[in-house]
Amino acid sequence: MKDLNIHKQAATKGIVTAKQRSYNEIVDWLDKNWHTNTNDTSLSCVTQLDKAFGNLSAQVDTILVSGDNGKSLTTHFTTKLLKEEGLQVGAFFAPHILTYNERFSLNNESIANKAFTELGNEVLSTVESLNIQPNSYDVLTIMALLYFHKNNVDVAVLEVSDATPYNATNICNPKVFAITRITNNISDTQAADATTIENMMSAVKHNSHVVSADQSKLNLQALEEAANKKEALWSMPIRKLAPLPYPFEQLHGRCAALAERVAYIYINNFANKDALVLANSLLAKQKGQRGRPTLEAKRQSELNPKRTLEQFWKDACNTLPSRFQLLDKEKPTILLDNASNIDALKNVLLGIRLLHYHRPLKGLTVLLGCNREDLDAAELLKLLRYFFKKTSGQLILCPVTATPDHKGGAAWDVEKLTNDIKSMKIKAKAACSFKEAFEWAQKSVDERNGLVVITGSTTVVTEYWKHKGMKKL
Repeated sequence: MKDLNIHKQAATKGIVTAKQRSYNEIVDWLDKNWHTNTNDTSLSCVTQLDKAFGNLSAQVDTILVSGDNGKSLTTHFTTKLLKEEGLQVGAFFAPHILTYNERFSLNNESIANKAFTELGNEVLSTVESLNIQPNSYDVLTIMALLYFHKNNVDVAVLEVSDATPYNATNICNPKVFAITRITNNISDTQAADATTIENMMSAVKHNSHVVSADQSKLNLQALEEAANKKEALWSMPIRKLAPLPYPFEQLHGRCAALAERVAYIYINNFANKDALVLANSLLAKQKGQRGRPTLEAKRQSELNPKRTLEQFWKDACNTLPSRFQLLDKEKPTILLDNASNIDALKNVLLGIRLLHYHRPLKGLTVLLGCNREDLDAAELLKLLRYFFKKTSGQLILCPVTATPDHKGGAAWDVEKLTNDIKSMKIKAKAACSFKEAFEWAQKSVDERNGLVVITGSTTVVTEYWKHKGMKKL
Protein backbone atom coordinates (compact mmCIF):
# COMPACT_ATOMS: atom_id res chain seq x y z
CA MET A 1 0.00 0.00 0.00
CA LYS A 2 1.08 3.54 -0.58
CA ASP A 3 2.40 5.82 2.12
CA LEU A 4 -0.39 7.52 4.08
CA ASN A 5 1.55 10.63 5.08
CA ILE A 6 0.36 13.89 3.61
CA HIS A 7 3.00 15.74 1.63
CA LYS A 8 3.92 19.00 3.33
CA GLN A 9 5.21 20.70 0.21
CA ALA A 10 2.89 22.72 -2.02
CA ALA A 11 1.37 20.79 -4.92
CA THR A 12 2.33 23.49 -7.38
CA LYS A 13 5.07 26.04 -7.84
CA GLY A 14 4.56 29.77 -7.71
CA ILE A 15 1.36 29.95 -5.63
CA VAL A 16 0.97 33.55 -4.46
CA THR A 17 0.80 33.73 -0.67
CA ALA A 18 -2.54 35.21 0.35
CA LYS A 19 -4.33 35.91 3.58
CA GLN A 20 -4.96 32.63 5.38
CA ARG A 21 -8.64 31.96 5.95
CA SER A 22 -10.06 30.17 8.96
CA TYR A 23 -12.22 27.07 8.61
CA ASN A 24 -15.38 29.17 9.01
CA GLU A 25 -14.20 31.72 6.45
CA ILE A 26 -13.67 28.95 3.88
CA VAL A 27 -17.14 27.58 4.61
CA ASP A 28 -18.55 31.09 4.21
CA TRP A 29 -16.82 31.45 0.80
CA LEU A 30 -18.27 28.12 -0.32
CA ASP A 31 -21.76 29.02 0.90
CA LYS A 32 -21.72 32.25 -1.10
CA ASN A 33 -20.34 30.96 -4.40
CA TRP A 34 -22.58 28.10 -5.48
CA HIS A 35 -24.09 30.25 -8.22
CA THR A 36 -20.90 32.04 -9.26
CA ASN A 37 -20.00 31.71 -12.94
CA THR A 38 -22.39 28.80 -13.50
CA ASN A 39 -22.40 29.59 -17.22
CA ASP A 40 -18.78 28.41 -17.53
CA THR A 41 -19.77 25.66 -19.93
CA SER A 42 -16.18 25.28 -21.18
CA LEU A 43 -14.96 24.33 -17.66
CA SER A 44 -12.38 27.09 -18.01
CA CYS A 45 -12.03 27.87 -14.29
CA VAL A 46 -11.73 24.33 -13.01
CA THR A 47 -9.40 23.42 -15.90
CA GLN A 48 -7.10 26.33 -15.04
CA LEU A 49 -7.08 25.28 -11.41
CA ASP A 50 -6.34 21.69 -12.36
CA LYS A 51 -3.42 22.81 -14.53
CA ALA A 52 -2.07 25.08 -11.78
CA PHE A 53 -1.82 22.08 -9.48
CA GLY A 54 0.05 19.98 -12.03
CA ASN A 55 -2.96 18.35 -13.74
CA LEU A 56 -4.32 16.53 -10.70
CA SER A 57 -7.03 14.93 -12.83
CA ALA A 58 -4.35 13.02 -14.74
CA GLN A 59 -2.33 12.08 -11.65
CA VAL A 60 -5.15 10.39 -9.73
CA ASP A 61 -6.92 7.25 -10.96
CA THR A 62 -10.64 8.05 -10.87
CA ILE A 63 -13.96 6.23 -10.97
CA LEU A 64 -17.02 8.40 -11.63
CA VAL A 65 -20.52 7.50 -10.41
CA SER A 66 -23.43 9.23 -12.15
CA GLY A 67 -27.20 8.77 -12.41
CA ASP A 68 -30.37 10.14 -10.85
CA ASN A 69 -30.57 8.04 -7.65
CA GLY A 70 -28.24 5.85 -5.59
CA LYS A 71 -24.97 7.63 -6.46
CA SER A 72 -23.81 8.16 -2.88
CA LEU A 73 -24.59 4.57 -1.90
CA THR A 74 -22.80 3.19 -4.96
CA THR A 75 -19.78 5.39 -4.19
CA HIS A 76 -19.88 4.24 -0.57
CA PHE A 77 -20.08 0.52 -1.41
CA THR A 78 -17.39 0.81 -4.11
CA THR A 79 -15.08 2.43 -1.57
CA LYS A 80 -15.76 -0.36 0.94
CA LEU A 81 -14.95 -3.07 -1.61
CA LEU A 82 -11.75 -1.45 -2.88
CA LYS A 83 -10.59 -0.83 0.70
CA GLU A 84 -11.27 -4.51 1.44
CA GLU A 85 -8.89 -5.33 -1.42
CA GLY A 86 -6.11 -3.47 0.39
CA LEU A 87 -6.23 -0.24 -1.61
CA GLN A 88 -6.02 3.31 -0.32
CA VAL A 89 -9.31 4.82 -1.51
CA GLY A 90 -10.59 8.39 -1.66
CA ALA A 91 -14.26 9.28 -2.10
CA PHE A 92 -15.97 12.54 -3.03
CA PHE A 93 -19.67 12.78 -2.09
CA ALA A 94 -22.52 15.21 -2.81
CA PRO A 95 -24.38 16.73 -1.11
CA HIS A 96 -23.37 17.05 2.53
CA ILE A 97 -25.85 17.14 5.41
CA LEU A 98 -24.19 19.35 8.05
CA THR A 99 -20.57 20.09 7.12
CA TYR A 100 -18.53 20.21 3.93
CA ASN A 101 -16.13 17.71 5.53
CA GLU A 102 -18.64 14.94 4.73
CA ARG A 103 -17.81 15.34 1.04
CA PHE A 104 -14.17 14.20 1.45
CA SER A 105 -13.47 10.68 2.61
CA LEU A 106 -10.27 8.66 2.87
CA ASN A 107 -10.93 4.95 3.43
CA ASN A 108 -14.43 5.93 4.63
CA GLU A 109 -13.10 8.46 7.16
CA SER A 110 -14.17 12.09 6.71
CA ILE A 111 -11.52 14.79 6.48
CA ALA A 112 -10.50 16.67 9.66
CA ASN A 113 -11.11 20.41 9.99
CA LYS A 114 -7.39 21.22 9.95
CA ALA A 115 -6.71 19.36 6.70
CA PHE A 116 -9.87 20.84 5.15
CA THR A 117 -8.73 24.36 6.08
CA GLU A 118 -5.25 23.81 4.64
CA LEU A 119 -6.69 22.51 1.37
CA GLY A 120 -9.19 25.34 1.17
CA ASN A 121 -6.50 27.97 1.67
CA GLU A 122 -4.25 26.35 -0.91
CA VAL A 123 -6.96 26.26 -3.57
CA LEU A 124 -8.46 29.70 -2.83
CA SER A 125 -4.98 31.28 -2.84
CA THR A 126 -4.49 29.81 -6.30
CA VAL A 127 -7.90 31.14 -7.37
CA GLU A 128 -6.76 34.64 -6.40
CA SER A 129 -3.39 34.29 -8.11
CA LEU A 130 -5.07 33.16 -11.34
CA ASN A 131 -7.69 35.93 -11.03
CA ILE A 132 -10.56 33.58 -11.91
CA GLN A 133 -14.09 33.13 -10.55
CA PRO A 134 -14.85 29.44 -10.03
CA ASN A 135 -18.01 28.29 -8.29
CA SER A 136 -18.06 26.30 -5.08
CA TYR A 137 -18.32 22.93 -6.80
CA ASP A 138 -15.26 23.72 -8.94
CA VAL A 139 -13.27 24.52 -5.80
CA LEU A 140 -14.52 21.47 -3.89
CA THR A 141 -13.62 19.19 -6.81
CA ILE A 142 -10.05 20.51 -6.93
CA MET A 143 -9.80 20.31 -3.13
CA ALA A 144 -10.87 16.66 -3.32
CA LEU A 145 -8.37 15.75 -6.05
CA LEU A 146 -5.60 17.60 -4.19
CA TYR A 147 -6.47 15.79 -0.95
CA PHE A 148 -6.39 12.41 -2.66
CA HIS A 149 -3.14 13.21 -4.47
CA LYS A 150 -1.42 14.32 -1.26
CA ASN A 151 -2.52 11.12 0.46
CA ASN A 152 -1.25 8.92 -2.39
CA VAL A 153 -4.58 7.19 -2.93
CA ASP A 154 -4.59 4.23 -5.29
CA VAL A 155 -7.96 5.32 -6.68
CA ALA A 156 -10.59 8.00 -6.04
CA VAL A 157 -14.34 7.41 -6.44
CA LEU A 158 -16.15 10.64 -7.33
CA GLU A 159 -19.91 11.15 -7.22
CA VAL A 160 -21.12 13.28 -10.14
CA SER A 161 -23.56 15.73 -8.54
CA ASP A 162 -25.34 16.62 -11.80
CA ALA A 163 -24.83 14.90 -15.13
CA THR A 164 -24.09 17.86 -17.41
CA PRO A 165 -21.25 18.65 -19.85
CA TYR A 166 -20.07 21.41 -17.49
CA ASN A 167 -19.88 19.45 -14.25
CA ALA A 168 -16.42 19.98 -12.71
CA THR A 169 -15.74 16.23 -12.45
CA ASN A 170 -15.70 16.11 -16.27
CA ILE A 171 -12.04 17.17 -16.16
CA CYS A 172 -11.23 13.64 -15.00
CA ASN A 173 -10.34 10.75 -17.29
CA PRO A 174 -12.28 8.00 -15.51
CA LYS A 175 -11.04 4.44 -15.63
CA VAL A 176 -14.60 3.32 -14.89
CA PHE A 177 -17.82 5.27 -15.36
CA ALA A 178 -20.89 3.95 -13.53
CA ILE A 179 -24.53 4.94 -14.08
CA THR A 180 -27.02 4.02 -11.38
CA ARG A 181 -30.46 4.87 -12.77
CA ILE A 182 -32.02 7.33 -15.19
CA THR A 183 -35.45 8.43 -14.01
CA ASN A 184 -36.07 11.72 -15.83
CA ASN A 185 -38.97 11.94 -18.28
CA ILE A 186 -39.25 8.24 -19.08
CA SER A 187 -41.95 5.60 -19.16
CA ASP A 188 -41.82 1.83 -19.54
CA THR A 189 -42.11 2.13 -23.31
CA GLN A 190 -39.92 5.16 -23.94
CA ALA A 191 -36.20 5.76 -23.46
CA ALA A 192 -34.81 8.92 -21.89
CA ASP A 193 -34.48 11.74 -24.40
CA ALA A 194 -31.24 12.16 -26.36
CA THR A 195 -30.15 15.20 -24.32
CA THR A 196 -30.47 13.28 -21.04
CA ILE A 197 -28.37 10.41 -22.43
CA GLU A 198 -25.79 12.83 -23.84
CA ASN A 199 -25.54 14.67 -20.51
CA MET A 200 -25.29 11.41 -18.57
CA MET A 201 -22.39 10.27 -20.74
CA SER A 202 -20.60 13.62 -20.97
CA ALA A 203 -17.73 12.60 -18.65
CA VAL A 204 -16.98 9.33 -20.49
CA LYS A 205 -13.64 9.31 -22.28
CA HIS A 206 -11.95 7.08 -24.85
CA ASN A 207 -11.36 3.60 -23.35
CA SER A 208 -13.34 4.31 -20.16
CA HIS A 209 -15.19 1.22 -18.95
CA VAL A 210 -18.92 2.02 -18.78
CA VAL A 211 -21.41 0.01 -16.71
CA SER A 212 -25.00 0.74 -15.68
CA ALA A 213 -27.58 -0.58 -13.22
CA ASP A 214 -30.51 1.03 -15.05
CA GLN A 215 -33.43 -1.36 -15.56
CA SER A 216 -34.79 0.04 -18.83
CA LYS A 217 -33.66 -1.93 -21.89
CA LEU A 218 -34.26 1.13 -24.05
CA ASN A 219 -32.07 3.29 -21.81
CA LEU A 220 -29.34 0.65 -21.76
CA GLN A 221 -29.38 0.44 -25.56
CA ALA A 222 -29.09 4.24 -25.82
CA LEU A 223 -26.24 4.28 -23.28
CA GLU A 224 -24.38 1.50 -25.12
CA GLU A 225 -24.69 3.39 -28.42
CA ALA A 226 -23.37 6.55 -26.77
CA ALA A 227 -20.46 4.60 -25.26
CA ASN A 228 -19.56 3.12 -28.65
CA LYS A 229 -19.53 6.59 -30.22
CA LYS A 230 -17.02 7.72 -27.61
CA GLU A 231 -14.97 4.55 -28.17
CA ALA A 232 -15.53 3.56 -24.57
CA LEU A 233 -15.79 -0.05 -23.36
CA TRP A 234 -19.37 -1.06 -22.62
CA SER A 235 -19.86 -3.70 -19.91
CA MET A 236 -22.87 -5.93 -19.45
CA PRO A 237 -25.48 -4.17 -17.26
CA ILE A 238 -26.35 -5.24 -13.72
CA ARG A 239 -28.96 -8.00 -13.52
CA LYS A 240 -28.88 -9.38 -9.97
CA LEU A 241 -29.06 -7.72 -6.56
CA ALA A 242 -26.21 -8.07 -4.10
CA PRO A 243 -27.24 -10.20 -1.07
CA LEU A 244 -27.42 -7.44 1.57
CA PRO A 245 -29.12 -8.06 4.93
CA TYR A 246 -32.91 -7.60 5.11
CA PRO A 247 -34.48 -5.23 4.12
CA PHE A 248 -31.56 -3.58 2.34
CA GLU A 249 -31.19 -6.16 -0.44
CA GLN A 250 -34.40 -4.92 -2.04
CA LEU A 251 -33.62 -1.26 -1.31
CA HIS A 252 -29.91 -0.99 -2.08
CA GLY A 253 -29.00 -4.35 -3.63
CA ARG A 254 -28.74 -2.93 -7.14
CA CYS A 255 -26.39 -0.14 -6.00
CA ALA A 256 -24.25 -2.72 -4.18
CA ALA A 257 -24.16 -4.99 -7.25
CA LEU A 258 -23.09 -2.03 -9.40
CA ALA A 259 -20.37 -1.21 -6.89
CA GLU A 260 -19.18 -4.81 -7.04
CA ARG A 261 -18.93 -4.69 -10.84
CA VAL A 262 -17.13 -1.34 -10.76
CA ALA A 263 -14.60 -2.59 -8.21
CA TYR A 264 -14.10 -5.82 -10.18
CA ILE A 265 -13.37 -3.91 -13.39
CA TYR A 266 -10.91 -1.61 -11.66
CA ILE A 267 -9.10 -4.37 -9.75
CA ASN A 268 -8.63 -6.58 -12.81
CA ASN A 269 -7.78 -3.89 -15.35
CA PHE A 270 -6.06 -1.00 -13.58
CA ALA A 271 -5.06 -1.72 -9.99
CA ASN A 272 -1.43 -1.94 -8.99
CA LYS A 273 -1.26 -5.64 -8.11
CA ASP A 274 1.51 -4.94 -5.60
CA ALA A 275 -1.00 -2.94 -3.56
CA LEU A 276 -3.52 -5.80 -3.44
CA VAL A 277 -3.70 -8.50 -0.82
CA LEU A 278 -4.04 -11.18 -3.50
CA ALA A 279 -4.32 -14.11 -1.12
CA ASN A 280 -7.44 -12.62 0.42
CA SER A 281 -8.81 -10.82 -2.61
CA LEU A 282 -12.53 -11.07 -3.27
CA LEU A 283 -12.23 -9.75 -6.81
CA ALA A 284 -8.80 -10.26 -8.36
CA LYS A 285 -8.33 -12.99 -10.95
CA GLN A 286 -5.16 -14.84 -10.02
CA LYS A 287 -3.02 -16.60 -12.60
CA GLY A 288 -3.72 -20.29 -12.79
CA GLN A 289 -7.00 -19.93 -10.91
CA ARG A 290 -9.36 -19.65 -13.85
CA GLY A 291 -11.69 -22.51 -14.76
CA ARG A 292 -12.23 -25.65 -12.69
CA PRO A 293 -9.96 -25.81 -9.58
CA THR A 294 -7.47 -28.65 -9.15
CA LEU A 295 -7.94 -31.29 -6.45
CA GLU A 296 -5.08 -29.73 -4.46
CA ALA A 297 -6.70 -26.29 -4.74
CA LYS A 298 -9.96 -27.80 -3.46
CA ARG A 299 -8.18 -29.38 -0.46
CA GLN A 300 -6.47 -26.09 0.36
CA SER A 301 -9.72 -24.16 0.14
CA GLU A 302 -11.38 -26.63 2.53
CA LEU A 303 -8.50 -26.36 4.99
CA ASN A 304 -8.25 -22.58 4.67
CA PRO A 305 -11.70 -21.28 3.69
CA LYS A 306 -11.54 -17.91 2.03
CA ARG A 307 -13.98 -15.12 2.77
CA THR A 308 -16.52 -14.82 -0.02
CA LEU A 309 -18.31 -11.88 -1.60
CA GLU A 310 -21.57 -13.17 -0.19
CA GLN A 311 -20.10 -13.03 3.32
CA PHE A 312 -18.80 -9.53 2.61
CA TRP A 313 -22.27 -8.31 1.63
CA LYS A 314 -23.91 -9.95 4.64
CA ASP A 315 -21.57 -7.93 6.86
CA ALA A 316 -21.71 -4.74 4.79
CA CYS A 317 -23.95 -2.11 6.28
CA ASN A 318 -24.75 1.35 5.02
CA THR A 319 -22.99 3.85 7.28
CA LEU A 320 -23.79 6.87 5.13
CA PRO A 321 -25.84 9.32 7.17
CA SER A 322 -29.38 10.12 6.04
CA ARG A 323 -29.56 7.56 3.22
CA PHE A 324 -32.27 5.33 4.69
CA GLN A 325 -30.70 5.72 8.11
CA LEU A 326 -32.66 4.01 10.87
CA LEU A 327 -32.17 5.52 14.32
CA ASP A 328 -33.69 2.67 16.33
CA LYS A 329 -32.28 3.89 19.64
CA GLU A 330 -34.44 7.01 19.44
CA LYS A 331 -37.90 6.89 21.00
CA PRO A 332 -39.85 6.67 18.79
CA THR A 333 -37.66 5.17 16.05
CA ILE A 334 -36.60 7.73 13.41
CA LEU A 335 -36.00 6.97 9.73
CA LEU A 336 -34.03 9.57 7.76
CA ASP A 337 -33.80 9.63 3.97
CA ASN A 338 -32.89 12.57 1.74
CA ALA A 339 -35.07 11.32 -1.15
CA SER A 340 -36.21 14.30 -3.22
CA ASN A 341 -37.68 12.83 -6.42
CA ILE A 342 -40.49 10.40 -7.18
CA ASP A 343 -38.27 7.38 -7.84
CA ALA A 344 -36.33 7.88 -4.60
CA LEU A 345 -39.51 8.44 -2.60
CA LYS A 346 -40.92 5.17 -4.01
CA ASN A 347 -37.88 3.40 -2.58
CA VAL A 348 -38.37 5.02 0.84
CA LEU A 349 -42.02 3.98 0.97
CA LEU A 350 -41.07 0.44 -0.07
CA GLY A 351 -38.58 0.40 2.79
CA ILE A 352 -41.27 1.45 5.26
CA ARG A 353 -43.50 -1.41 4.12
CA LEU A 354 -40.63 -3.89 4.46
CA LEU A 355 -39.92 -2.66 7.99
CA HIS A 356 -43.61 -3.01 8.81
CA TYR A 357 -43.65 -6.63 7.53
CA HIS A 358 -40.60 -7.40 9.66
CA ARG A 359 -41.91 -5.70 12.80
CA PRO A 360 -45.51 -4.39 12.84
CA LEU A 361 -45.56 -0.67 13.55
CA LYS A 362 -47.75 0.89 16.19
CA GLY A 363 -48.17 4.23 14.55
CA LEU A 364 -46.52 5.70 11.45
CA THR A 365 -46.02 9.39 10.66
CA VAL A 366 -44.24 10.63 7.55
CA LEU A 367 -42.81 14.13 7.95
CA LEU A 368 -42.44 15.51 4.44
CA GLY A 369 -40.42 18.61 3.60
CA CYS A 370 -40.34 19.24 -0.17
CA ASN A 371 -38.68 22.14 -1.97
CA ARG A 372 -37.93 20.79 -5.45
CA GLU A 373 -39.74 22.79 -8.12
CA ASP A 374 -39.19 19.98 -10.64
CA LEU A 375 -40.87 17.36 -8.46
CA ASP A 376 -44.18 16.43 -10.09
CA ALA A 377 -46.86 17.16 -7.48
CA ALA A 378 -49.49 15.08 -9.31
CA GLU A 379 -47.20 12.02 -9.32
CA LEU A 380 -46.41 12.58 -5.65
CA LEU A 381 -50.12 12.59 -4.79
CA LYS A 382 -50.67 9.33 -6.72
CA LEU A 383 -47.72 7.74 -4.92
CA LEU A 384 -48.98 8.79 -1.49
CA ARG A 385 -52.51 7.64 -2.25
CA TYR A 386 -51.31 4.17 -3.24
CA PHE A 387 -49.05 3.88 -0.18
CA PHE A 388 -51.61 4.94 2.42
CA LYS A 389 -54.26 2.66 0.90
CA LYS A 390 -52.09 -0.27 1.99
CA THR A 391 -50.38 1.21 5.06
CA SER A 392 -52.03 2.92 8.01
CA GLY A 393 -50.44 6.24 8.94
CA GLN A 394 -50.47 9.99 8.53
CA LEU A 395 -48.53 12.84 6.90
CA ILE A 396 -47.19 16.05 8.37
CA LEU A 397 -45.93 18.63 5.90
CA CYS A 398 -43.54 21.39 6.86
CA PRO A 399 -41.87 24.26 4.96
CA VAL A 400 -38.15 24.02 4.16
CA THR A 401 -35.84 26.39 2.29
CA ALA A 402 -32.73 24.86 0.76
CA THR A 403 -29.30 25.66 2.16
CA PRO A 404 -26.76 26.98 -0.41
CA ASP A 405 -25.44 23.60 -1.59
CA HIS A 406 -28.75 21.69 -1.60
CA LYS A 407 -31.00 21.27 -4.61
CA GLY A 408 -34.29 23.13 -4.56
CA GLY A 409 -35.44 26.58 -3.59
CA ALA A 410 -38.34 27.98 -1.62
CA ALA A 411 -40.66 25.55 0.13
CA TRP A 412 -43.80 24.30 -1.57
CA ASP A 413 -47.18 25.77 -0.66
CA VAL A 414 -47.65 23.47 2.33
CA GLU A 415 -51.27 24.41 3.02
CA LYS A 416 -52.37 23.75 -0.57
CA LEU A 417 -50.55 20.42 -0.79
CA THR A 418 -52.01 19.35 2.56
CA ASN A 419 -55.54 20.10 1.35
CA ASP A 420 -54.89 18.14 -1.86
CA ILE A 421 -53.71 15.16 0.20
CA LYS A 422 -56.71 15.37 2.54
CA SER A 423 -59.04 15.28 -0.47
CA MET A 424 -57.73 11.75 -1.13
CA LYS A 425 -58.87 10.61 2.35
CA ILE A 426 -55.30 10.61 3.74
CA LYS A 427 -54.68 11.93 7.26
CA ALA A 428 -52.52 15.01 6.83
CA LYS A 429 -51.74 18.30 8.56
CA ALA A 430 -49.56 21.32 7.82
CA ALA A 431 -46.96 22.68 10.24
CA CYS A 432 -45.44 26.16 10.32
CA SER A 433 -41.90 24.92 11.03
CA PHE A 434 -39.82 21.77 11.31
CA LYS A 435 -39.78 22.07 15.10
CA GLU A 436 -43.56 22.10 15.27
CA ALA A 437 -43.88 19.25 12.75
CA PHE A 438 -41.38 17.05 14.58
CA GLU A 439 -43.01 17.59 17.97
CA TRP A 440 -46.38 16.62 16.49
CA ALA A 441 -44.84 13.55 14.85
CA GLN A 442 -43.24 12.35 18.10
CA LYS A 443 -46.54 12.54 19.95
CA SER A 444 -48.51 10.82 17.18
CA VAL A 445 -46.90 7.35 17.41
CA ASP A 446 -46.12 4.74 20.05
CA GLU A 447 -42.81 5.53 21.77
CA ARG A 448 -41.51 1.95 21.64
CA ASN A 449 -42.95 0.57 18.40
CA GLY A 450 -43.83 3.63 16.34
CA LEU A 451 -41.93 5.10 13.39
CA VAL A 452 -41.37 8.71 12.33
CA VAL A 453 -40.04 9.08 8.78
CA ILE A 454 -38.31 12.34 7.80
CA THR A 455 -37.87 12.71 4.04
CA GLY A 456 -38.58 14.82 0.94
CA SER A 457 -35.30 16.71 0.64
CA THR A 458 -31.75 16.87 1.96
CA THR A 459 -32.64 20.10 3.75
CA VAL A 460 -35.39 18.58 5.91
CA VAL A 461 -32.89 15.95 7.11
CA THR A 462 -30.42 18.73 7.90
CA GLU A 463 -33.19 20.42 9.89
CA TYR A 464 -33.56 17.25 11.99
CA TRP A 465 -29.88 17.13 12.93
CA LYS A 466 -29.83 20.84 13.74
CA HIS A 467 -32.91 20.36 15.89
CA LYS A 468 -30.99 17.65 17.76
CA GLY A 469 -28.14 20.12 18.34
CA MET A 470 -25.68 18.24 16.10
CA LYS A 471 -22.86 20.26 14.55
CA LYS A 472 -21.29 17.41 12.63
CA LEU A 473 -22.13 13.80 11.80
